[in-house]
Amino acid sequence: MTGRTGDEDRVWDVVVVGAGPAGASAAYAAAVAGRRVLLLEKAELPRYKTCGGGIIGPSRDALPPGFEVPFQDRVRAVTFSHDGRRTRTRRSRRMLFGLVNRPEFDHALVESAQKAGAELRTGVTVSRMEQHGPTVPDRRTVAVVLQGGETVLARAVVGADGSAGRTSAHVGVKFGQVDLGLEAEIPVPETVAEDWRGRVLIDWGPLPGSYGWVFPKGDTLTVGVISARGDGAATKRYLEQFIGRLGLAGFEPAISSGHLTRCRTDDSPLSRGRVLVCGDAAGLLEPWTREGISYALRSGRLAGDWAVRIAEAADAVDVRRESLNYAFAVKAGLGVEMSVGRKLMALFERRPGLFHAAIVGFRPAWRAFADITRGATTLAELVRTHPMAQRVLLRLER
Repeated sequence: MTGRTGDEDRVWDVVVVGAGPAGASAAYAAAVAGRRVLLLEKAELPRYKTCGGGIIGPSRDALPPGFEVPFQDRVRAVTFSHDGRRTRTRRSRRMLFGLVNRPEFDHALVESAQKAGAELRTGVTVSRMEQHGPTVPDRRTVAVVLQGGETVLARAVVGADGSAGRTSAHVGVKFGQVDLGLEAEIPVPETVAEDWRGRVLIDWGPLPGSYGWVFPKGDTLTVGVISARGDGAATKRYLEQFIGRLGLAGFEPAISSGHLTRCRTDDSPLSRGRVLVCGDAAGLLEPWTREGISYALRSGRLAGDWAVRIAEAADAVDVRRESLNYAFAVKAGLGVEMSVGRKLMALFERRPGLFHAAIVGFRPAWRAFADITRGATTLAELVRTHPMAQRVLLRLER
């Protein structure tokens, strides 16, 4: 870019911390706008991420133009069970959603950001961010301090380094719902893989708010469970029993992992000064299913757009205005969806059998599930436009 002084050349327009779907989307959005963007990632890419890897319609809609999703499978059937019982399979003529391996998917997103002009640095860990003090040359700059003492300067920072990351702590994100997910990547013979091709399993679990899943990805099955944090032993037993019921206990997992998912509270901040958070770092995910990829992609794109505006802000008043606009954009879309998800989660915790009976025996419930996963509608839109859904939620609030 022309017209820069030597000092300005040392300052990035936007620095993005974390190269998952949220960070890569933010970096892409800011780079496409023609800004100097640096994307920081502590791991070397590609890297493994505990995640089912389901790419639903809203995720596909939020991807960069022309992005080729590296699908491992395309799902057209879902088998539902209630703690291993009352099993039924529902089928669709059209694809419901796709399945990816996260290392491959995330790396492809980062490459899209790089093609748009973002610069990537891996193997670097952020220690802290400073918006005041000797490391900050002026009020329009944020200092991102790396382990080892190096300082990177930016006009705006997007935090996408997870709910336990430095940017989340810097902004002061508050979490209200914390869940533990456990997962195993299980290689299986071709005969077993063929039985699962194009079909997933969702099992409403024995613990309040819990469920399990089987996602096929070629010759590997991703098998996992999730439930509220607090009784890790019970969650582990659920996974072991789930794998046993499926007849998969004899196959050695290639990877066994776990992670915590954290949902933000309604009053949690999304920014502090020139630092914005998105994706997991902001606690943005669907409270009932704990689906986070679509929330990461959508909030990342918003954060990248608003980071550009904040980078151009001349003073604290302008920064505050743009930060509030970013928060409004997130809350008006994703926040409304999360609010509906919380209500569904409250009912699901009390009446999982009711959910199971509805989705396997009530055609409108199955159609709603299919429409949401395809991206034809959202939970919030469904409630807004369907009187029956409105009545159900009103009963929940009594």
